Amino acid sequence: PRVCVVGSGPAGFYTAQHILKHHGGAQVDIYEKLPVPFGLVRFGVAPDHPEVKNVINTFTQTARSERCAYYGNVTVGRDVTVPELQQAYHAVVLSYGAEDNRVLGIPGENLSGVYSARAFVGWYNGLPENRDLKPDLSCETALILGHGNVALDIARILLSPLQLLRKTDITDSSLAALACSKVKRVWLVGRRGPLQVAFTIKELREMINLPGARAVLNPADFTGLENAVKDAPRPRKRLTELMIKTALEKPGEKPGEVQAMAGQAGAPREWGLKFQRSPQEVLPTPDGRKARGIRMALTRLEGSGDSARAIPTGDVEELECGLVLSSIGYRSLPLDPAVPFDTQRGIIPNSSGRVEGVPGLYCSGWVKRGPTGVIITTMNDSFDTAQSVLEDLQGGVLDMSPSREGFGAVESILRSRGVRPVSFSDWEKIDAAEVARGKAAGKPREKIVDPAEMLRLIGH
Repeated sequence: PRVCVVGSGPAGFYTAQHILKHHGGAQVDIYEKLPVPFGLVRFGVAPDHPEVKNVINTFTQTARSERCAYYGNVTVGRDVTVPELQQAYHAVVLSYGAEDNRVLGIPGENLSGVYSARAFVGWYNGLPENRDLKPDLSCETALILGHGNVALDIARILLSPLQLLRKTDITDSSLAALACSKVKRVWLVGRRGPLQVAFTIKELREMINLPGARAVLNPADFTGLENAVKDAPRPRKRLTELMIKTALEKPGEKPGEVQAMAGQAGAPREWGLKFQRSPQEVLPTPDGRKARGIRMALTRLEGSGDSARAIPTGDVEELECGLVLSSIGYRSLPLDPAVPFDTQRGIIPNSSGRVEGVPGLYCSGWVKRGPTGVIITTMNDSFDTAQSVLEDLQGGVLDMSPSREGFGAVESILRSRGVRPVSFSDWEKIDAAEVARGKAAGKPREKIVDPAEMLRLIGH
C-alpha cells in the first residue's frame, strides 16, 4: 500500500513511523510545504529547550527508512490537490497542523507594536514567513495576553540574560534585536484566575528561577486557594502551590538572591501574572499609529475549575505597555475545498482520525483535535490515526487497486507545474550547513531563514 502524509511535524512523522513499523510492506511519502522538515519542533519549541528537540533524531531515522520518502517545498492544495493525492495513494493522512492564530477581535489589534505569539515565536525561531517581523522592543513594559506555555516561553526569551540565549539556536537577527531590547517588565494577563492557568509546572518553575528576573505575584490573588485546590488533580495542586509560595516569598528569602540583586545595575527585570482581566482595546499613541497601552475589563468567574467562565464586571483598568503579544491559541485552516472542515472548531471532522464522509482520507495532530497538548500528546494521537489506517488497509475498506502509483503519479503533476521537491538528503545538506555556521558562532546551529537561500545551497 502507498500512503501519503501531508505535513512533516510531529503528527506527520509519528503517523508515518507507526504505519511503517506495523505494516511490513507500506510505502509512506511525506509532503511538506517548506524545504525543511519537523514543523513546530524546529519552529515552535523554544531555543533554550534543546532537549525537547531530541525527537528529531527519531524522525530522521524514520525518514531514512527505505520505505519512507520526504518531499519538501511542495504546497498541498496549490502545487498538488488533495483529490490528486487520493488518486495516487491508497490512503492520505492530513497532518498539516495549525498555521494561523486566533485573533482578539478588539479595536487597536492592528496597531504597530501588537503581534501574535505565533509570529513572534516564528521570528526568533527562524520561520521563513516571520523573518522580517522586526518587532519594536524599545519600550520597558511588554504585555502578553494568555496564560499558556507559549506565553511563558515568550516572557522568558524577552527577559533571559543574553549569555543564556547566545548558546542556543535562536536566530542571529533576533539575538541582535534582543541585545538592544529595552524591555525589562513583562505582564502575563489572563481572563480567568490562578486555578485556570494553562501553563505547566516545569515552565513556571523555569520562569521563577530565571537569573536576573524577579516574579511579581500579588498575594491577594491567591487567598484561600490552598483550600480550593485540596481535592484538585495532583498536577494542578502542585502548580497552584508553587504560585502561592512564590507570591508569599519576600525578596531575599531565597539564599544567594540578595547578592544576585546587588550585582545588578539598577532595577532587575521583572515579570508577573495578572488575572481576571479581558482585553477590550489596544490604546493608540497620540498619532494613532502605535500601541501605548491596553484597556482591560475586569472579570468575575462563573463556575469553577476548567469550565469556569469569565464575565465582565463593568469595571475597567488601563495598563501602559508599548509591546502587546497575543498568545490566545493557534488555529488550523482549511487546506483544500475537497476536504470537509469545521470552521467553528478549526478542525477536520473525524472519528479516530477517519475524515467524516471521505473513505481513504485521515487526519492527525492539531488539525484533528485542535491546537492543544505537547509532543507526547501528538504522538499518541498520531498512533491512534495510524491504527485506523492500518485497520482499514487490512480490513479491505480501501480501494487497493495496484494502479495507484504514489509519487510516480504526483511527480509528473509537479513537473508539469514547475515544482521541484526537496529530498531528505537535500535537507541533510542544509542541516550540515546550518550546523557548520552555528559551530563558528558557538551555537548548535545557525538557522537559514530564507527558503531561496536554502534552495540555492542545494543547487535547486
